[in-house]
Amino acid sequence: MLAGKRILLIIGGGIAAYKSLDLIRRLRERGATVVPVMTEAATQFVTPMAVTALAGEPVHRDLFDLGTEAEMGHIQLSRSADLLVVAPATAHLMARMAQGLADDLATTLLLATDTPVLAAPAMNVRMWEHPATQRNLAALVQDGVSFVGPNDGDMACGEYGPGRMAEPLEIVDAITARLADGPLKGKRVLVTSGPTHEPIDPVRYIANRSSGAQGTAIASALAALGADVVFVTGPADVPPPTGVSVVRVETAQQMHDAVHEALPCDAAVFAAAVADWKVDGAGDSKIKKVAGQLPTLSFTENPDILASVAQMDTGRPRLVVGFAAETDDVLANATAKHARKGCDWLLANDVRPETGIMGGGENAVHLVTGDGVEDWPRMAKAEVARKLAARMAEALA
Repeated sequence: MLAGKRILLIIGGGIAAYKSLDLIRRLRERGATVVPVMTEAATQFVTPMAVTALAGEPVHRDLFDLGTEAEMGHIQLSRSADLLVVAPATAHLMARMAQGLADDLATTLLLATDTPVLAAPAMNVRMWEHPATQRNLAALVQDGVSFVGPNDGDMACGEYGPGRMAEPLEIVDAITARLADGPLKGKRVLVTSGPTHEPIDPVRYIANRSSGAQGTAIASALAALGADVVFVTGPADVPPPTGVSVVRVETAQQMHDAVHEALPCDAAVFAAAVADWKVDGAGDSKIKKVAGQLPTLSFTENPDILASVAQMDTGRPRLVVGFAAETDDVLANATAKHARKGCDWLLANDVRPETGIMGGGENAVHLVTGDGVEDWPRMAKAEVARKLAARMAEALA
């Protein structure tokens, strides 16, 4: 898959830069040519000599190299590659990318390119969760940058949480998916997945039993067909797929905002089990138990994410797919929801506890379209995902 591909690898200045050495080796094992670029900070963690030895190509570092820049070398570098990979993408480097800065060779290459970009973030968990980094992430996703990771794990600073750079083989898988010559190559697809958590107070929330397995499988299947997938996920039980841009959210309002920040796209699949209501005025302090007294909660509606996209006047995706998890009158309720929401397709399933579908490994769906209802047999969620992805590829061809 990677034989003959040319990867421009930009190594940022973080402790995870050591993983770039193994990444280079893995890519070359698969037949790819790796052209390395190092930021000045990256040279504090790995040596240019080691990178050159593994890549078999000289390291590019200097924007003002008289030899290469006489021929506009940064333009040639950025446009001669099949893919630009930033690993590690530090918080500082992501901020410069989001702002469109071009103050060294790495950022100039990223600004001068019309080639796809894949980034593997790596930073302290607090830096990753900081609103500024999340704003930069949303801006880069909007600009079409794909992401792999970060993963949860132990960090060099001694903390634990999201921020650990994806492992080299995960990045290789993401590169392979990004370069896949499938029927959805060049298509941008948005997928939502998982439950949402609606806070009652700082320690309690309202949620549902969705595991996120079906949405994750759909995102993976679409990526395997070459799509550029933006994956907006609530706090799911399963890890996100590789080869997609992951945006993590907690609440329905956050998911709504992330979805609209990720537009425009060619298609959108709304597989998330979004809470219909949230607590009106969630408390800033833990609600204390008082003997003989029960707390009273009042609710307000959450935004209708599916309808807000399906009924857009301008910029609507060509194909909008919704889901309906039902326990009674599945087809009647799903058909009514399909008409009410304004989506093109709607996949309905029976999630009564005895079916074992919600949280399980299988699904049995009914595809509702303007032409009627198509019943799919019970199958593994991965098979449902592949079948849906193939149908979407036909519709978008």
